[in-house]
Amino acid sequence: MKKSEKVTLNTIKKYRAENKKITVLTAYDYSTAKILDEAGIDIILVGDSLAMVALGHKTTHSVGMEEMLHHTRAVSGGVERALIVVDMPFMSYQSDVKDALINAGRFIKEAGAYAVKLEGGYEHIINVTKRCVESGIPVLSHLGFTPQFLHTLGGYNVQGKNQEALEEILKQAFELQEAGAFGLVLEMVPEECAKIITEKLDIPTIGIGAGRFCSGQILVTDDITGKYEDFTPKFARKYADVASVVRNAVNCYKNDVQEGAFPSEAEVFNLNENEKQKLESLKSGR
Repeated sequence: MKKSEKVTLNTIKKYRAENKKITVLTAYDYSTAKILDEAGIDIILVGDSLAMVALGHKTTHSVGMEEMLHHTRAVSGGVERALIVVDMPFMSYQSDVKDALINAGRFIKEAGAYAVKLEGGYEHIINVTKRCVESGIPVLSHLGFTPQFLHTLGGYNVQGKNQEALEEILKQAFELQEAGAFGLVLEMVPEECAKIITEKLDIPTIGIGAGRFCSGQILVTDDITGKYEDFTPKFARKYADVASVVRNAVNCYKNDVQEGAFPSEAEVFNLNENEKQKLESLKSGR
């Protein structure tokens, strides 16, 4: 795909029909989003994972609407091609359909997002999904391990580990598809289960710790670049060690400053000769 060709829902549907893998990564700022966009990533997710990797919180629960709006605006400024999806933060859509619709609309209207992502598949989430789609707000659904339900799930546990659990996820997946979701993130479910779900749905699945047979894959950019060091999930492949590169650069800078090696003569601004002479006169008191 040429850089100028904007990724839309039709693009994602086309990829699903052609069995072309969909690429998704997270971004929380302009410069990262610009790099991902120029690299040809299909979907950029402004994830509520920013609560942990960018803001230093222990879970995703701590981030709110204003923070998510702020970061989504930053990301949208760096994107020309990719489809921007934003996580609806914890308790911005769980309590009331009307409030959920208003909050979802703010991401589209105020922050430049294309779609929102909603975790869970119980009745209220299905209703919110339906109302968002009816109002012109595309929805990416999310089942399996859902971080906003961390406490009720009892921790970071693989979901769908037996037939009964798989049938429940599949039931919710069909209902979300019927409600109008354009895709489904499957997180931390056995590969065999994700394969069955992918084959049965018409919409694409995006896997994160869900094996090789999903329609696409998503990871946190700070994990694949090695920038976030607090922990690395089993399913996250580390393609670089940015933390070490930055740490080395900072140490080199610190040493150069302390030893007088920075700035060098080539890195400073100088007066022209005429102004230098005037300065000398000023220094000598004339």
